[in-house]
Amino acid sequence: MKHDLQTISGLFRIPGLFISGEPYGTGHINDTYKVTFDQSGTRVNYIFQRINHNVFKQPAAVMENMSRVCTHLGQKSRACGDARGAITLMTSQNGSFYANDQEGNFWRAYCFIENARTFDIIESAEQARLAAQAFGRFQCDLVDIPGGRLNDTIPNFHNTPWRIENLEKAIAEDKMGRLKEVKKEVDFILERKEECGILLALNAKGEIPERITHNDTKLNNVLLDSDTGKAVCVIDLDTVMPGLVHNDFGDMIRTSTSPALEDEKDLSKVYMQFEMFEALLRGYLESAASFLTPAEKHYLPFSGKLITLEIGTRFLTDYLEGDVYFKVHREGHNLDRCRTQIKLVQSIEEQFDKMMKLLETI
Repeated sequence: MKHDLQTISGLFRIPGLFISGEPYGTGHINDTYKVTFDQSGTRVNYIFQRINHNVFKQPAAVMENMSRVCTHLGQKSRACGDARGAITLMTSQNGSFYANDQEGNFWRAYCFIENARTFDIIESAEQARLAAQAFGRFQCDLVDIPGGRLNDTIPNFHNTPWRIENLEKAIAEDKMGRLKEVKKEVDFILERKEECGILLALNAKGEIPERITHNDTKLNNVLLDSDTGKAVCVIDLDTVMPGLVHNDFGDMIRTSTSPALEDEKDLSKVYMQFEMFEALLRGYLESAASFLTPAEKHYLPFSGKLITLEIGTRFLTDYLEGDVYFKVHREGHNLDRCRTQIKLVQSIEEQFDKMMKLLETI
């Protein structure tokens, strides 16, 4: 075992006796464990997570955001008689929602949500609809969170013009001599440069408001009930912070509509499945339409193109800089990733009029 979980358990106010712990889930950033306690003869499970402070540079700020969000969502969930609708954080011995071990690691603990599971790959349009509905409800429930603005824990996370500037810098420097290989990809992205600032400009003018967003809206960040398949709870809240709703909806389109892997070499397999987009749009609007402004709704289809282009820009930038940010497992891995994003942008552009017509009908 990588960490002494029994010692870690003593950092938190968890009743009962520690029994056991084991690694849990498929996450690649934090260390996650399922831990079992004996509470008066009943076995009760919890999740322990070591927050990767090399990735999340401000773990205390991350936990302040998470605790405020979980407290607010928990109050709403319990008011509806739903004990599983939000993560329940455990307090540490000093009363905060995180604890430090002797090595300086940041830990959090929360109740394990029973009889629910995640899926790494979307298996149906209905799953896509339920996931989008869950993320829309998540945003909706946080519209009235008290206490002022959340911490901006990752500055410029979805600042697409800034990502373009980073690409242009990497092009100018061409540290690895790779620019000659990627002229087509560079041209594709820079031809769309002017579109990249549309949403931030509307936000600056007050036409699109800032919201609280999840910023990692993959299907595997929604727990689905093991019996009914219905959405239970949104998880993985490390990246929750102020943002635009389009960051979340756009990434749903990017991660959920193509049947291909993110690093697929055969680009004929990469395209936007319109039925998946329709499922996402219908599910999201079922729960989010009540608080969205007309401008926010209008730009939902565009957000898929924007966020996909942004991620493709990041992959291409990293390739030109020598693969220093994203982990790579083969030669040209980041370039393959960039090309899948570009192909998906092309597919979205080809179907964009149809996407807007669907939005109008809904």
